[in-house]
Amino acid sequence: MILSSASPVVSGGLPLFVALVAIAGYAVAALPLAKSGRVWIAALHVGWLAHLAALVLDIGGIGQEIPGARVGFGPVLSLTVWLVMAVHTVENRFMPLPAVRRWLAVCGAIVVVMAALFPGEPHHYASPLAPLHFALGVGSYSLFGAAVVHAMMLDASERRLRARVDIENPRTGMPLLLLERLTFRFVEAGFSVLTATILLGALTSVGWRWDHKVVFSLMGWAVFAALLVGRHRQGWRGRQATRWVYVGAVLLLLAYAGSRFVFEVLLGRPPA
Repeated sequence: MILSSASPVVSGGLPLFVALVAIAGYAVAALPLAKSGRVWIAALHVGWLAHLAALVLDIGGIGQEIPGARVGFGPVLSLTVWLVMAVHTVENRFMPLPAVRRWLAVCGAIVVVMAALFPGEPHHYASPLAPLHFALGVGSYSLFGAAVVHAMMLDASERRLRARVDIENPRTGMPLLLLERLTFRFVEAGFSVLTATILLGALTSVGWRWDHKVVFSLMGWAVFAALLVGRHRQGWRGRQATRWVYVGAVLLLLAYAGSRFVFEVLLGRPPA
């Protein structure tokens, strides 16, 4: 395991304070005792906003000893979860999802800690379009992450339906058909953004290499492409569809965050 010398845990100060505020807010939002709507909503918002501030400090290298953007696996996971929570926050205004809120808050606290411990080394982009490529990549991660969340709720609702429980699942707060539509809306949006990410990466990369990131990204793209074709031509739905969502999401996770975890933590060196 390696800790960057510029890690907020090491340098302390403002980055550490903001990270602790985010963790505290998420911890309160995740407590089973926080039954008051105002209490957990306020705590979640505090954690979410502090999480955003921590991301700006971590990725931008603000207040750190060495300037430069940090795109290690910790900040990437942290930004992805933050964006998924942004989707949840919007949805929650129309349809409260307390069960989802609790475990998303737990995930938020975990990724804030991971970003603080493993911020990655400062990275300077060779192409002016590279930051856009990075932003699109994280955006596709987040959209597929939201699809995974809805796919898990869809599976839970189907299990309750098979057990002859009311289709209006009080634990998810959404009817089965609405969950299915939302799941595929996120898959379609994520697939579009992922396609743009891959095309932009091919256009801006210097010396194309078939490395682990490229291979896993294309495999993930192929899985989601097959899922959408199967959905529109064969009518795939239910568990048959959600399994494809999970497989594609895992492949994309391995493409960037997973490979950087191996290099930065297990091997103790930044990727080439």
